[in-house]
Amino acid sequence: MLQLAGAGKRFGQKLLFDELNWLITSNERTGLVGGNGTGKSTLLKMIAGIEGLDYGQRTLIKGTTLGYLPQDGLALSGRSVFDECLSVFDELHELERESERLTHVLSDADPKSKEYAAAADRYSEIADLLHAHDIYTLDSQVGAVLGGLGFSKQDWERRTEEFSGGWQMRIALAKLLLQKPSLLLLDEPTNHLDLESRNWLEEYLASYENAFILISHDRYFLDQTVSKTVEVWNKRMHVYHGNYSKYLTLKDERRTQLISAYKNQRERIEALEAFINRFRAQATKAKQVQSRIKELEKIERIEIPDEEATIHFTFPQPPASGRTVLDVRNLTKHYTNPDGTPKVILEDVSFTIDRGDRIALVGVNGAGKSTLLRMLSGQEAPTSGEIKVGHNVLADFFAQDQYKVLDGSAEMLSDITGSNPRVDVVTLRSLLGCFMFTGDDVFKKLGVLSGGERNRYAMAKMLVSPANFLLLDEPTNHLDMRAKDVLLDAVRSFSGTVLFVSHDRYFIDGLATRVFEVEERRVHIYPGNYEDYLFRKSGGLPTGTSELSAKLTQDDSTGGSIDAATGMFKPVKQVGVKEPEIIAPPVASMEGEPNSDSTHEIEGSLTPVTASPKPSAKRLNPIKLKQMEDRVAAAENELADVETRIATAEQQQANYTTADAAKTISAELDLLRERHAELTAEWETLAMQLEEQVLA
Repeated sequence: MLQLAGAGKRFGQKLLFDELNWLITSNERTGLVGGNGTGKSTLLKMIAGIEGLDYGQRTLIKGTTLGYLPQDGLALSGRSVFDECLSVFDELHELERESERLTHVLSDADPKSKEYAAAADRYSEIADLLHAHDIYTLDSQVGAVLGGLGFSKQDWERRTEEFSGGWQMRIALAKLLLQKPSLLLLDEPTNHLDLESRNWLEEYLASYENAFILISHDRYFLDQTVSKTVEVWNKRMHVYHGNYSKYLTLKDERRTQLISAYKNQRERIEALEAFINRFRAQATKAKQVQSRIKELEKIERIEIPDEEATIHFTFPQPPASGRTVLDVRNLTKHYTNPDGTPKVILEDVSFTIDRGDRIALVGVNGAGKSTLLRMLSGQEAPTSGEIKVGHNVLADFFAQDQYKVLDGSAEMLSDITGSNPRVDVVTLRSLLGCFMFTGDDVFKKLGVLSGGERNRYAMAKMLVSPANFLLLDEPTNHLDMRAKDVLLDAVRSFSGTVLFVSHDRYFIDGLATRVFEVEERRVHIYPGNYEDYLFRKSGGLPTGTSELSAKLTQDDSTGGSIDAATGMFKPVKQVGVKEPEIIAPPVASMEGEPNSDSTHEIEGSLTPVTASPKPSAKRLNPIKLKQMEDRVAAAENELADVETRIATAEQQQANYTTADAAKTISAELDLLRERHAELTAEWETLAMQLEEQVLA
């Protein structure tokens, strides 16, 4: 459908891409990944034709349609949500009106006239087009997509300008999905979606009939949607077949293979250099020396890319709280609508949060998750009910708009240093680097940062000096995968208590020990992570049990209990059962033949073995000498051939394609190197004997 050939892009003096080659096919289902600043969004714009190429070619097959969704910045107005989405079918509606006009022409014209024939042909063509696009189901298509993206039926008739920026991006995404272009280009499509909408989009893309390329920092979303991963790194693109998890595995395999090829190449280079230095002064070896010099010059040196530094940041552990962190009883929250009627958000909600809990708060947008967080943090008062805070609980609340509480006149590095002077500057700069603040960025005033940048900084600052009870509202927004990993690792090792809202499945699954679902004004509690929650929601085990506990009901031989807080099974150690004794097998002794300059172990004693004196060389008859010279020449020729094949195989090894191909090349290289060692040993022996004949 579309091809980039030798494509390059510069921003001023900075080379962003060089020699990109990408043939995009009709079955493309690709995730575009890479570090921040590598140019993923720019590459997507180049494919869409929004950004031009500085050199190279972009070829688009005639008839290919493109649909591009940016990260943000779209604003719609002038129509209702439903009509705005329905507008993508304006051409079909125009065809429908043309079809109606043609029916009048057909009814009035002479069936034998040219006018009638032309009208009939056009009417048939339009009928086929309308049928292919399901003209009579357009309203239901719009409703299905809007419902999947979280719009209620009441929202359908609201004006688009009434919605916030995030909901505006949802409307733009809905329009693209309804258009069904040949190639769908999505830049962070999940940024503004809740979990339910993300799950729906995963299913939609899984059955999408055309091609798509997307950028996302959501690992789970990439794993569920793409079958190919393209990494942008070091001004080039690297293709991996598989989803994101497969890409991580293949990337490790490729690096391992590259390091192996690099080591083998270094060994070969050192061997060539050693040979050249050893025989450079001997006229009889001039031909062989020159051959190896040429081989050395032809070797294309393999480079090992620098590994991205992995930062492991550990929270400074806060003082311990009491066992019960929060005790919530009969909590209710009402708002008053503009027309004076009450709007019930939460009603008669009761639960307890214990020390060490890591609780994910889930539910559709508008269910009341953020409202509940604000009430629990003391930012907002409940209508009724009681929130009892436990002993020595120090709460800290991270809001979606946390940047609003920062001091805009403060310098970033000075501000974060002041929050915990015990943490050294090097660690703080590394932490800021994980949150995409590098170089001179750390000396910027907070007021010049964008809202997303300030939120990222606010999260980094919270990690430096945390309270013992963290309430986090969308902490993973605006973070790339590296920053999410830092946050996830830090919170996992945190000794305090965490209650958080996140729309990132990977983050929730890696962190949560319980899930609180806000639904229909109540809070439903599920033990385990999000995967466990979905299992129970889909008709799995009842709340408060686990698969292991269900199994135990059928097996009375093992005792245990289920922890009510976590849903985890705690086995009871059985008394009187002796563990099987493990007896190590005897170590077999190793025997070997003595060699010329070693010691040989016999029955526990060490007996030195003396090397035998070398016999003096004897003159060979001319026939034997000629045979030896011929064999030396044959060995040299075969060595040259083997060396060429080794160089070719090493180059193939450096250009990783698949794991199977890499194994095949590696096995071939082992055989070639083995043969090379045999030939080299034979050649050196024969060469030394020939030299002795010359001296004899």
